[in-house]
Amino acid sequence: MAAFNSFNTRTRLAAAGVAADVFSLPALERAGFPNIARLPYSLKILLENLLRREDGRFVDGDDVRILAEWDVTSRAQKEIAFTPARVLLQDFTGVPAVVDLAAMRDGIVRLGGDPARVNPLQPVELVIDHSVQVDHYAERNAADLNAALEFTRNRERYTFLRWGQEAFANFRVVPPDTGIVHQVNLEYLARVIFRETVGGVAIAYPDTLVGTDSHTTMVNGLGVVGWGVGGIEAEAAMLGQPISMLIPEIVGVRLVDRLPEGATATDLVLTITERLRKFGVVGKFVEFYGPGLESLTIADRATLGNMSPEYGATIAICPIDDMTLDYLRLTARDEEHVQFVEAYAKEQGLFRTTGSIDPTYTSTLELNLSTVEPSLAGPKRPQDRVSLRQSKAKFQQALETMLAERKPTPAVPVVKPGETIAVTAAAAGPAVAELELTPGIDDLDHGSVVVAAITSCTNTSNPSVMIAAGLLARNAVQRGLTVKPWVKTSLAPGSLIVTEYYKASGLLEYLAELGFNIVGYGCTTCIGNSGPLPEAVSNFVRQKNLVVASVLSGNRNFEGRIQSQVRA
Repeated sequence: MAAFNSFNTRTRLAAAGVAADVFSLPALERAGFPNIARLPYSLKILLENLLRREDGRFVDGDDVRILAEWDVTSRAQKEIAFTPARVLLQDFTGVPAVVDLAAMRDGIVRLGGDPARVNPLQPVELVIDHSVQVDHYAERNAADLNAALEFTRNRERYTFLRWGQEAFANFRVVPPDTGIVHQVNLEYLARVIFRETVGGVAIAYPDTLVGTDSHTTMVNGLGVVGWGVGGIEAEAAMLGQPISMLIPEIVGVRLVDRLPEGATATDLVLTITERLRKFGVVGKFVEFYGPGLESLTIADRATLGNMSPEYGATIAICPIDDMTLDYLRLTARDEEHVQFVEAYAKEQGLFRTTGSIDPTYTSTLELNLSTVEPSLAGPKRPQDRVSLRQSKAKFQQALETMLAERKPTPAVPVVKPGETIAVTAAAAGPAVAELELTPGIDDLDHGSVVVAAITSCTNTSNPSVMIAAGLLARNAVQRGLTVKPWVKTSLAPGSLIVTEYYKASGLLEYLAELGFNIVGYGCTTCIGNSGPLPEAVSNFVRQKNLVVASVLSGNRNFEGRIQSQVRA
């Protein structure tokens, strides 16, 4: 914590029965920095970080002064030392970090020291969500079967993480089969405002973080500054080292009006991704503001933040407001804490209201929410937005291109419509079931969907789109619609809460009837853990060299990412 207080900004804040020291931005403004009131919210959070961390070594008075005097003509030329309040890990990238901590303890032992002295200096939270795979699907007990396989495959890793949680201070693990890291962060881990005791004195400051996953930015929807970093940077942050960064340019996205009926947050984020990729926001902070922001729930805002890597921004943040407080209450945060969050944010100028003066930004663009239309992205990139009404023509056009580009394969027997073909297994493999081909639309052919997955942190955290999926399933079942037998279907909620409201609404049974049984709580298909296609389908796709497709609610649709045999 700061050794200096050269600007004399350390004051006491008492609210909701809680008192804590704060490094006051209004006090700094009164000390001769009038620009602070019009700073973007995200830069105010960085400024408080420098003010509190001023030590004459990593952060000095000049760093504070330069950021406090930031204006729209400022460009990314000055490096500052940002120290996040905590570090968020997922199991794929988090295990190596814990291994390194264990290795450091071994080194201390060899030198004759006390290994218990090696601990993270910043709070570290690891959520296990990247290991579950969709082996079983369209079964009532698919989630239990997949979880059993997950534990069998990862027993050694999980045993090690269990040891790490018990051995290291400041380190906790959210167990498997609980949820996706970013939704767990949103619903449970995020503090919005931190409080800790240093030297017997309580200190309050904004929650900030870095995570070892690019979609760490999902928490930006709560007004929390955080983004994804590499393993080395994360480990340095765990050990209290600051992250060197250029003072970023800030792009303001002004939202007006509200989404029309039938348009969702998914449609909105695909529209924003398309526009911001063209606008150019790589390496910049994006901040949403304007009257349209008030119509977006925290889940909607989290969707916008989640996909900031897809449009290239470092973060995509929405400021703290009444919606933030309502969400904290909805997710059972302590009422005393919620009231303190409100008091701190208002004291520091971090709380947005309808009467708030708009900050100044490096550049701005405006989006009228009423112009957003139902959309999807494809065939290979998240920024390739396609209007739903144009999707058929666009898909056929893309399919023709893919067919022209596909690599030739050895000749295979011609199968006439209506015939039954026995698909032979790979060498030394077991015999596989026969796949009957029928005429017309029932044929497995180029463009057929073979994977359909409701998954990913982007959408399974948003009740509005999840309920919409359930209602669509209900209506489909009531009209007698069914899923093609070759489609691998799955539902992987981002947290246990999703299952609760699905059961309470009675929609889970309709999803299950269409084959969308819950397969687990984790990233699954979104990161390629879709498991193999049924052998008959897989072999037929390979033999016929088919260009087959997937449909999922995820954030990245790169070729081969969802499933190795899926090209669109």
